Amino acid sequence: MSVASLRRAARESVAGLPREFWWLWTSTLVNRLGAFVATFMTLYLTVERGYSASFAGLVVALHGLGGVVSSLGAGVMTDRLGRRPTLLAAQASTAFSVALLGFMEHPAAIAAVALLVGMTSNASRPAVQAMMADIVRPEDRVRAFALNYWAINLGFAVSATAAGFVAEYSYLAGFLGEAALTLVCAVLVYVKLPESRPERTAAEQAAAEPEIGLGTVLRDRPFMGVVGLSFLISLIFTQGSFGLPLAMGAGGFSAGDYGLVIAVNGVLIVLLQIPVTRFLEKRDPQKLLVASALLAGYGFGLTAFAGSVWSLGLTVCVWTLAEIVNSPTQMGLVARLSPLHGRGRYQGMYTMSWAVASLVAPLMAGFVIDRWGAGWLWASVALLGTVAALGYWLLMRGLAESEPGSVVTAPAAAAAAAPVAAPVAAPTVPAAAVVEA
Repeated sequence: MSVASLRRAARESVAGLPREFWWLWTSTLVNRLGAFVATFMTLYLTVERGYSASFAGLVVALHGLGGVVSSLGAGVMTDRLGRRPTLLAAQASTAFSVALLGFMEHPAAIAAVALLVGMTSNASRPAVQAMMADIVRPEDRVRAFALNYWAINLGFAVSATAAGFVAEYSYLAGFLGEAALTLVCAVLVYVKLPESRPERTAAEQAAAEPEIGLGTVLRDRPFMGVVGLSFLISLIFTQGSFGLPLAMGAGGFSAGDYGLVIAVNGVLIVLLQIPVTRFLEKRDPQKLLVASALLAGYGFGLTAFAGSVWSLGLTVCVWTLAEIVNSPTQMGLVARLSPLHGRGRYQGMYTMSWAVASLVAPLMAGFVIDRWGAGWLWASVALLGTVAALGYWLLMRGLAESEPGSVVTAPAAAAAAAPVAAPVAAPTVPAAAVVEA
């Protein structure tokens, strides 16, 4: 491909998105450049502070529990108070709680503040997702989410490497650095992004249909099947931020070694996500989901046989490919199964599967490693991947039988879902993108 072709492709990828979108895109990048607590909490507790794997698992699980709790409350705040106030409150409180965590000494205090950090850092997600739906034109939303996902992983790749060396110098510096960068994000939101919450017109209120409740979502068996499988996949991928550093720390590797290894994940996503997604967009989603589950499970399973930084990096390559394939395919399936007027609750339930997994996975990893060793953890993860692959095969076969002749690829489903979303609000509304705390 020529340089001119590459430039043309780059222009087409970024053209047409509002200026406000790029301010929040910048906020996303800065946020991920400062990511420290979620990445290095395990090493901080076990290597720096000398706590057991079980205690580290408890603390990280409490961090995940905070995310589960705040996802519901922040969603209500986003609709009642507005997107901008919720996002500002979440980022300011995250900065405070992260800085506070760096000074905690007593185990109970560490656990309590970790719960607070989990609550505050997760509270921004519903607000930013709502801003995305408010502002970005329906035909541009898939592209905007892809660009934001790219920023998330670019920031993670840089921060994982840099923060690893920062941790070798001072963990407190890492906590304070994340707090400072989170405050920068809050300032960007305050200065550049006005409120985006759309107001219903009288005609819209008169024509409003009854809202879909959580009970409706829970009774939707195919969708809840997706949620259950998402939980299994999340249990696998979460081991990259808990089981892997725990096993590496026990094996004598340094925080810098872990930073280099886990940075491979972000770098590969930055380089491969867009071209791989384009290559797979016409492929059978059933085969993609089955293959991604197997790659994820056995990619982590291979960690049991890796004894050096480079071999650990190779295992990360395997399960990162699974992430690249699984993410857009599964999101397309979620969009396909979500009704127009219930997307918020459906997406919320789907997001909850990841939050609950972030609570369960650390407890599972800490328990298994403390009692039987890391080898048994990686064997269990490989088994989870096998079960998830079988589940995807059965689920997709059932969907194909219920909708004969309809084979919808993941990106196509996501693109088809976007144009029929709620109308864009007034012209003064800003753009937004998904921020991963």
